[in-house]
Amino acid sequence: MAGRIAAVSIVDAVATDLRSRIFAGELGPGNALTESEVASSYDVARPTAKAAIEKLVAEGLLDRGTHKTARVVELGPESVRDIYLARAYLESEVLRRLAGTRDVPAAAVQANRDIAAVQTGAPLDVVEPDMRFHTSLIDAVGNERISRMYRSLVGEVRLCMVRIQSLHLLDTALIQAEHQKILELIEAGQGEAAAKLLDEHLGRARERLVAAMGGTAGPEAELPSGLLPQ
Repeated sequence: MAGRIAAVSIVDAVATDLRSRIFAGELGPGNALTESEVASSYDVARPTAKAAIEKLVAEGLLDRGTHKTARVVELGPESVRDIYLARAYLESEVLRRLAGTRDVPAAAVQANRDIAAVQTGAPLDVVEPDMRFHTSLIDAVGNERISRMYRSLVGEVRLCMVRIQSLHLLDTALIQAEHQKILELIEAGQGEAAAKLLDEHLGRARERLVAAMGGTAGPEAELPSGLLPQ
């Protein structure tokens, strides 16, 4: 049993490093990852390299057809819309439930403080606390299956966030302000208003990214916000 635990930890370590390289842009869309190259780079056995690659395929970060080399996923406009629609369904219902009990997760409050603290830093510094904010809301409901469903999207969501921040498509101050308002609406028991603001929040990001990818942006891209000084 001890040997098996060690083997799994090596797979996780390799997958974690590959994941970080993808999110950092070191491994860009379409880059190939072969089992032999991964095994050589990390000095691990090919079965370990294969397992690490399969882990990232399952997370949606790599794409691989039958008997084909795995490649870093290339998200297009429709994929972005699908990802954001899926997360909106889950997150909107979670906000309604949290507002029903006026339960403001402490982890979400802290994550938003962390976003405020990095407003003057590098845009990519926002991605981790932004992801943590949304994930903490999901987890606060205490439903293991909902959390598991959301985490199946996390890899692709983070890819989108990295692209949004890299291209400077959203003002960090607006992200933080809308998060804060969502928390206030939860505390006030206004679930529908919180869900509506979330829809605007995600819709603006989604459609601006769609446009940056060469698609036709929907009207959500230019939704105004009354939360920042004009």
